[in-house]
Amino acid sequence: MAEVFNQRETRAFWPSLWNMFKLLKIERKWLVSYLLMQLLWAVLAVLAPILLGVMTDAIVDGAGSSDGIDFVIMGRLAALLAATWILCFAIEAGASCIFARILYRVMHRLRRETEEKLHRLPLNFFDSRKRGDMLARLTNDLDNIHDGMFAAAFDCFHGLALLTVLTVVMFVLSWPLAIVTFIALPLHVLLVSTVGRLSQRKYGEMMRVTGELNGQLEEMISGHELVRAFGREQEMTTQFTSVNHQLYATSVGAQTLSAMMMPLSRGIGFLIFALTAFLGGYLVISDVITVGLVVMFMNFSLRFSEPLLEIVGMIPRLQSAVASSERIFELLDSDEIQPETAAQTLPDNATGHIRFESVSFSYDPETPLITDLNLEVRPGETVAIVGPTGAGKTTLVNLIMRFYELDGGRITINGVDITQLSRTYLRERVGMVLQDAYLFTGTVRDNIRYGRLNATDAEVEAAAKATMADHFIRLLPNGYDTMLEENGAQLSVGERQLLTIARAFIADPAILILDEATSSVDTRTELLVQEAMNRLRQGRTSFVIAHRLSTIRDAEMIVMMEHGRVVEQGTHAELIELKGAYSRLLAAQYAAALSEEETEV
Repeated sequence: MAEVFNQRETRAFWPSLWNMFKLLKIERKWLVSYLLMQLLWAVLAVLAPILLGVMTDAIVDGAGSSDGIDFVIMGRLAALLAATWILCFAIEAGASCIFARILYRVMHRLRRETEEKLHRLPLNFFDSRKRGDMLARLTNDLDNIHDGMFAAAFDCFHGLALLTVLTVVMFVLSWPLAIVTFIALPLHVLLVSTVGRLSQRKYGEMMRVTGELNGQLEEMISGHELVRAFGREQEMTTQFTSVNHQLYATSVGAQTLSAMMMPLSRGIGFLIFALTAFLGGYLVISDVITVGLVVMFMNFSLRFSEPLLEIVGMIPRLQSAVASSERIFELLDSDEIQPETAAQTLPDNATGHIRFESVSFSYDPETPLITDLNLEVRPGETVAIVGPTGAGKTTLVNLIMRFYELDGGRITINGVDITQLSRTYLRERVGMVLQDAYLFTGTVRDNIRYGRLNATDAEVEAAAKATMADHFIRLLPNGYDTMLEENGAQLSVGERQLLTIARAFIADPAILILDEATSSVDTRTELLVQEAMNRLRQGRTSFVIAHRLSTIRDAEMIVMMEHGRVVEQGTHAELIELKGAYSRLLAAQYAAALSEEETEV
């Protein structure tokens, strides 16, 4: 499958259209069967007007002779014509079924390839894009490709087969009438190249605005409580109305231009029909051709315009699909996470001895974040990382997980460079508990088991007990088998956090990362969560990011960061003695807490 998506050119109509059609190569065997059936259908479709012309000549000749019309021959011709039409319809239906199978298999693989691609993209790809826009690509854009490819490919193959057979037959029977009929071709090409080019720009803009609108909807739904809390419903409505009006304007513009093509194309067809009738009548009067041949060509002119009308009619859907394909191919062509260079493993007795050696990193090359950072964390130590917003605290632990790759230096675990460990192997040995306690739709048991999928029910319950979660779980309607709503909406923030701690506990990691895990809970719940985290940290090398300095006093080492650098490190008592950045931060928090107490009084 991967080779189908290599070396694509995007951002232009024809390259994007070609990229879309290349997807059909995957089903080449079924595609050949489909094309053969379309060719057979085209032959039968052309045979019907020929039989009708022969019947017309038989009627004209019989009416002008003494023997009269031979109704036996006419009956046989009528029966043959009926059989031709029935067989024609049957083959067309069979071809439609085959193409539907081809298309759904192609779209199934494209969706799978797109989903797999998401797992190979670096985190900075998602950092720079709205979630609503990503959802639009994975839903609206894929649906547009499906609809457009069905319309484009089916109508194209269907029309080209008919045009090919018609061209051969018409020039064999009468080249003057064939030339008249062929005037329709350059007129349709001119129509598509002018109007189609203008509408394609509109469709590209329409898909971009659709992604922006989805992004706003996602924000409105996810942050609805905050919107209501601050009374910002009117502002959100105003923003939505503005983008919705943009979508309306671009959609109307695209559809208006595209809608013009069908009546113009139909007008061209009627013009050619009239010219064929006029020239045919003249040639009949001149005894050059028969009436039956004129009837044939009048049918041919209609049949010739039919595939052109189909192709013109599918252009709006095709343009929408091409605009969507550009967005999908952009995703599929995006740079992936750097491939693994080695698959080294840690020693069996690895103890979580971590060293940062001259580490440098930045999200933007123009704005360095971490520069020449050196830090050593001994086995089993709890290291608290503190500092102002933007100091690089979360970035530091994300580098341990290899969510981002270093710009310089290295990080080692027990002397092994983490770049020599596979990401999967490394992350199996590092557990994370984040500030946002995310839970999946499913049972409580399944959410805890997410940390280790092969854990038994007894191990799940043991992990919950060890992390202070068992009590409230058993109070739920179905205990561990209670189905959680989206992100565990029926649970409190503290309960959700306890479940994520149990999830990390059952994974039994050698290294633990706790990123602001208590910042969203009240003081009473914080004590419970803190106790659970203390149990989780036992015997593990732990990194704790906390904005409440009161929760990290007992850490073996406190690292104070500012502007991506370690400015101080030591125990709580040692840093207080220094009377530096840590001491100032602690004093500021104490003053803020005292001010809050006075306000309450």
